This record gives sequence, structure tokens and C-alpha cells, in this order.
Amino acid sequence: MGINLEAFFEHTKHSVLEQFHSQLRQALDQHYHQKIHGRSIEWDAALNAMPQLDKAEFTFNDKSVTISKPDSLNLDHCAYKQHLKAFMPWRKGPWNLLGVEIDTEWRSDWKWQRIVPHISSLEGRQVLDIGTGNGYFLYRMLGAGARLALGIDPTRIFLYQFHAAQRLLPPNGAHLLPLRSEHLPAFGSFDTVFCLGVLYHRRSPIDHIQELMSYLRPGGELVLETLVVPGDINTILVPPERYAKMSNVWFLPSTQALENMLHKLGLKDIRTVDVTQTTNQEQRATDWMNFHSLADFLDPNDPNLSAEGHPAPLRATIVATKA
Repeated sequence: MGINLEAFFEHTKHSVLEQFHSQLRQALDQHYHQKIHGRSIEWDAALNAMPQLDKAEFTFNDKSVTISKPDSLNLDHCAYKQHLKAFMPWRKGPWNLLGVEIDTEWRSDWKWQRIVPHISSLEGRQVLDIGTGNGYFLYRMLGAGARLALGIDPTRIFLYQFHAAQRLLPPNGAHLLPLRSEHLPAFGSFDTVFCLGVLYHRRSPIDHIQELMSYLRPGGELVLETLVVPGDINTILVPPERYAKMSNVWFLPSTQALENMLHKLGLKDIRTVDVTQTTNQEQRATDWMNFHSLADFLDPNDPNLSAEGHPAPLRATIVATKA
């Protein structure tokens, strides 16, 4: 059966994004509809067994994305929890869905609280989130006033996690398309583009930043969060093999080097607004993500070093404006 993505096209039918519908449909046909995941039948069954609500009380402004159980809903709490667990691992959150608290690997609310004081108001804005994961940040963006929060992420299980929440909510401005950023047209129309925790996975960071710029309108804001290393304007780490046991880490600059790159690409008002070392309290294994996590990726004798002896994960948020 799969997941119906028509809500995005209906929501944006009379907007500036309508001109890109045919390109997006073609990309979805090629990269989503024609590809069958081995667990799709299992995930479809779990999703379809969950309640679907017409009205619910919800809040997107607290630490968790919370959707409350209506008093009229007769819910088998244990069965519902098991359906949600069918979509493990849950990485971004936390969530509280109908009274089930989902303690995700990441305390993504901490990241959001570090970012939101430093960006332009999202009130009434069209927002794009590249590498959105399960859409946790999309709801936080709606809570901050965005009228459209479009997330892009190709990972199939994250799409199911997102729709486990969407089926409990009335029609809203959050949408997730299971695509990669390179599948997108150059929209040139978004007010804010977020790219959180993606840049270091890209082989060509300059090309990726130019992609992000192509989605923004003139005067739009780029919010870029990525791994960095200590150093000056000339410091860039290219791990020879793995970084924190990840094989797909290509490029870790200092904040000065990254700011310089953004300047060279023509962005303006460039500023590093936060630099925070990731701790075991912010990223850890839980009952909802019971694989290896940060503690397993660090030097057991020195938490300031990765398992390979590189500087431990240090995350910076840089905000800039498209000229």
C-alpha cells in the first residue's frame, strides 16, 4: 500500500512551489515509488494498525512533540507502543504520542534551543529542512510559526515515523518527501533553509552549500549545523579512514574555515552562533535506539577524542543570508 504523499501537492497547489510539482513527482517516481523496501509490508501493517484521529490536542513548543490522547479514544497502550517500536531505531526527538514517551537517541530539543534564538523569526515563512530525519524539527518549525515546513530525507523508516505522528494530526504545514537534496529543483523561493548534521557526509561540501543556496530566495536565511574541529582559517580535517566510527565523514573544517567558505560563495551576514561539544547526555542509546551511540564512538580513556584519536564531535551552527 505504501504512504500517500499527495498532501504536500494539495497543500502547495496554488503556491510558488506548484511550478515544481512535475519535477518532484518524477523524482519520487524514480527514487521512491519504484523502489521496494524489504520491510515495507511490516511497516505498512504497523502504521495501518495505529489510530487515525480527526481532532487531537498537540503542542510543538515543548521539549517533545506531544499529541495527547482524546478521552474518547479507547487505546490499547501496550499494542500501540509495540506498533511504534516496529519503526525502531528512533533517532530524533523526543516524542510523546498518545501517552507513549519515545526517548530517542538524540535530545534534538537541545539542538533546537541552541539554534532558535539566533535565527530570523519563522512566523509565516516557507521553510525547507534538508536531512530532516523523522521530521521532529518540522513540527518545531511549525510551532515557531512557519506556514510550510518541508523536510527532505531518503531514509524510508523515517518517513514511517513521521506519518505515525501525521495520522494523529489535522492537516498541517509539515511534509516529508523521501528524496535526496540532489533530486530537488532549484526552488529559489524558500525563506529559510535548514541543513542540520548533513554537510560532513557530503563528498563535496562546496557543491552542497551551492545546492542549499539554490533553494533560497534572495535575502533568505541559511541555517547550517555541522561537525567542526578546533583551529584557524586554514584548518580542515579530512579523516583518512573513519571518524567516530563513521565511514561517511569527508570534511570537518574549523568554524573560521567554514565561514570563509561561505563568504567565498557569496553569502553575507555570516556568523557562528553556537559551538557545543556533544555529550553522552545529548546522544545516547535508549530503549528506542538500542544500537551503538556516542559512548561507543569515543576513546574510552579520553572523552575529548574520537575512537580514532581525532577531536571528539564538536558541533557548530552558522547562520548566513543569501545576497
